[in-house]
Amino acid sequence: MQRLKKVHLLHFLLTLNFSIPISISQQTPTSFCGKIRIQTPFFLQNSSVDQSSLLNRMVVCKSQKLYFRTSLGLFHISSIDYTSKLLTISHTNCSSSLNFISPSLLSAGFPPPPQPNSLILFNCSNQRDQLSDFVSNCTGFHGCKACSELHKQQELEGTTSSCLLVEDLGKLEKGFDPKDLNCSHYSPAYRNTWVDEEIQEFELGTRISFDIPDHVPNICDECEKPHGNCGVGLRCICHPKE
Repeated sequence: MQRLKKVHLLHFLLTLNFSIPISISQQTPTSFCGKIRIQTPFFLQNSSVDQSSLLNRMVVCKSQKLYFRTSLGLFHISSIDYTSKLLTISHTNCSSSLNFISPSLLSAGFPPPPQPNSLILFNCSNQRDQLSDFVSNCTGFHGCKACSELHKQQELEGTTSSCLLVEDLGKLEKGFDPKDLNCSHYSPAYRNTWVDEEIQEFELGTRISFDIPDHVPNICDECEKPHGNCGVGLRCICHPKE
């Protein structure tokens, strides 16, 4: 009888040992797109799990690269932080101001990230008096390869290029355009809190929060309002057929 009890106990422990990891894996299914881990609330298209979450429409995997869906096209995602609920859209170089896409358009309608997204403006020649309260100089920032030849020419002439930093995009007017300050290039940026050196506190890219509170009944409500806060990312989620 004692031996039989030990056999039953061993069988119970073995069953428990195998059932726990299976249960956990069923609750938090994961997959990968390249090196980026995909889990709740995002799933890949060929996933067998329930894909009813609206946030599932935020991302798409193509050729093992993860992208953020928008009504303007796809934007490459460099990382996802599931603890902070942040995804980072990479921006490896500056862009011409002739084709300005405000980072605010990408994040509009989503909760603000813990640190505000920023904007770096290059080679601006117009006065910035109207923006002086929240715009600072960032002389020495070398994140714009497209401006390198101009930098060399200015060094030979003994002049310096103008680099402006808008630390909080939320303080800019909705219709702001770098061309208003006659800036040749721009780049989205975000603060890297792990770096101490002042000029390297910012990295090129945009961060978008997917920390949607439980009490929000429908994140698409803003897209139904005539002048709602509905950006190109949220619009793609809420109106995928457009």
